[in-house]
Amino acid sequence: MSGTMARLWKFFSRPRPAESRPPAPPAKRHPKKQTHNLFEAAAAYVAAGVEDDQDGVDEAATWVSPEALSFGVNELACRAVIALARERDESPTAVARTLLGLPGT
Repeated sequence: MSGTMARLWKFFSRPRPAESRPPAPPAKRHPKKQTHNLFEAAAAYVAAGVEDDQDGVDEAATWVSPEALSFGVNELACRAVIALARERDESPTAVARTLLGLPGT
């Protein structure tokens, strides 16, 4: 199934011939809008939450879809727990439980 999805992605993402594109507007050029990837959004979202910056949380939440933001926050949490576990020479389970204030297993 993933092979089919990859072929479809390649098909739909390849550049179109120049003659099928609409001509560029000759008037003013607008500055390129800043785009953010899901990891930038997740980092900004979590950091703003830690700093109790609701405006920052709200802004970062608009950078990507809610699903992408959720994935990014989950990935950030996983990486943080792994880094702390290595630093503390503990298991990721023990570190996660400690961070959440849960009793040890």
